[in-house]
Amino acid sequence: MSDPPVKIRALQEQAALEIQWKDGTIQRMPFKFVRSQCPCASCVDEITNVRTLDVDSIPEDIKPTDISFSGNYALKFVWSDGHHTGLFTWDHLTKLGTSEEVLTLPRN
Repeated sequence: MSDPPVKIRALQEQAALEIQWKDGTIQRMPFKFVRSQCPCASCVDEITNVRTLDVDSIPEDIKPTDISFSGNYALKFVWSDGHHTGLFTWDHLTKLGTSEEVLTLPRN
């Protein structure tokens, strides 16, 4: 299991989640991407592990309305579309931040 982040920021103007890890690594991910990667049973079939969430149904202006810790292992988001059931573990967030979709995004 990864260590918890040292800093978490919701950058509203950039529509991005920024996470700073203990080793100094900073990951920035668009809100819509993070929302699209929700690991909950409403978004991913529990048996097949196939994503059931229609990513096109996520509003372009999606944003977290609340971010909180779940124990010392995950973040819980409440999204502006009302979704709130996914737990994003440190390992899951680390993988998202190093995914091809995020690494190929243009940097501001």
